[in-house]
Amino acid sequence: MKPYTIESYLDFNNPTYETAQKAALDTVRKAFGNSYPLYINGKRTQGEKESFPSINPSNTDEVVGIFESASKAQALEALDAAWQAFESWQYVSAEKRAAYLFKAADIARRRRLEINAWMISEAGKNFAEADADTAEGIDFLEYYAHEALRYDKGMDVVENTGGDVNRTIYVPLGAGVSISPWNFPFAICLGMAAAPIVAGNTVVAKPAPDTPMMGWIIAEIFEEAGLPPGVFNFVTGDNLEVGETLTASKDTRFINFTGSLGVGQHITEIAAKRDPGNRFIKRVFTELGGKNAIVVDEDANVDEAANEIVKGAFGFQGQKCSAASRVIVHEAVYDELLEKTLKLASALQVGDVKTNAPIGPVINQKAVDKIMGYIEIGKSEGRLVLGGKRAETGVHGYYIEPTIFADVPRDARIAQEEIFGPVTAFIKAKDLDDAFDIANSTQFGLTGGFFSKNKSHIDRALREFHVGNLYINRKNTGALVGAQPFGGFNLSGTDSKAGGRDYLLCFLQAKSLTERPLYGDTQVLGFSYSKSN
Repeated sequence: MKPYTIESYLDFNNPTYETAQKAALDTVRKAFGNSYPLYINGKRTQGEKESFPSINPSNTDEVVGIFESASKAQALEALDAAWQAFESWQYVSAEKRAAYLFKAADIARRRRLEINAWMISEAGKNFAEADADTAEGIDFLEYYAHEALRYDKGMDVVENTGGDVNRTIYVPLGAGVSISPWNFPFAICLGMAAAPIVAGNTVVAKPAPDTPMMGWIIAEIFEEAGLPPGVFNFVTGDNLEVGETLTASKDTRFINFTGSLGVGQHITEIAAKRDPGNRFIKRVFTELGGKNAIVVDEDANVDEAANEIVKGAFGFQGQKCSAASRVIVHEAVYDELLEKTLKLASALQVGDVKTNAPIGPVINQKAVDKIMGYIEIGKSEGRLVLGGKRAETGVHGYYIEPTIFADVPRDARIAQEEIFGPVTAFIKAKDLDDAFDIANSTQFGLTGGFFSKNKSHIDRALREFHVGNLYINRKNTGALVGAQPFGGFNLSGTDSKAGGRDYLLCFLQAKSLTERPLYGDTQVLGFSYSKSN
């Protein structure tokens, strides 16, 4: 078995890859408008509620696909199927469970350009952003498979204590629910399901209504990999009809959620409610977004900082929970950095991502309304120096110009509330103390960036900048699986650190085993929790 390595990105400046990606786009576009079922207990199933379209945000005249809507009864049917599958899946060896994920990773690699093409069409990502998403999904499969093998060895304990022989193993929880977002529709949906599955659990996956195609592709991948029926179930539909039904069910053992703060808090509240039928306390894992800051010190490389700020603020239109939505700058370099950032950001072209435009659409009309609402608020709180308008592209899409506000007060709404769009706020700091104080002044704590050449100042940032993922002298987006475990502090979620060595522990429980050997026994506690089959 080869060791885990991070999947390399495709370079679309290479004409070979660019041509191949455009060809894949042409192929999937021929399938626009097709219908896709639910996937419950290994069977394709028609939904009992009205179907819904997935719309291309780059061109709202185009329907990517038509998807089924599950009823409450079907959502619970999927959960029942997951529990039935768990009865045998929990005992499948870690080696065999990992093998399914390794095979799924190979399938995803083979379909890489196709997956990219569907994501470009459904989520509005340009070529590089889509490919990074697909590569991260492959990384999750490979990394979690390796981690399952590590956890199968159990916990290190004192093995012999006064005649007793001790061992602690990890066992899975049961059947749970994965509710994934639209902004990383392949990687996060796949990773949030694959981790509990390879740990021996079973999953009902509900993707975001804006990007159901990615969930369907994952169902196809797991089916081709031979995953037993009921281990992975795919249901689409209304957030309340399906999502809340699964969240509230007394039979849901764990809930894995990535999305907005409000929904995450609502899920946590529902999961904590007492029910006379409960046999366990539900585990809830959330990743809920941020109001991330890049702090720029007075001796920073301003050119480098400006380049990384533009990447962090406007990559995928700022629709990343890690996006740089605040730029906190020492007053000594504030004007220079603002000027350089404006020059770079103003050169970004907005357009249909099927042409690989640097800046594409935001996800839907609701996002447009929210972002434009915050831009109006920002006009009264700071100085609008770039953008602030809907972008004209020649096609009907959800386009907004990259937008920068300067001279924003630290307590302004656009400096405190998550906008989730191509908007960033420049805030002036008197000194380093002031900069860190401003950076830590929000309710979130997901990612942060710090630019400086001063080693003692960098050391201070490492200690004092209170975020789950801190980056020094680089952008604050783009965490790599296995290298930069991802998750945040405060109201950014439970810091469960996806892509890290602790993540599978979320879906496992430790079972301590002690045996006092019978007279003459020489081997004890030699059994395996997993069955040979």
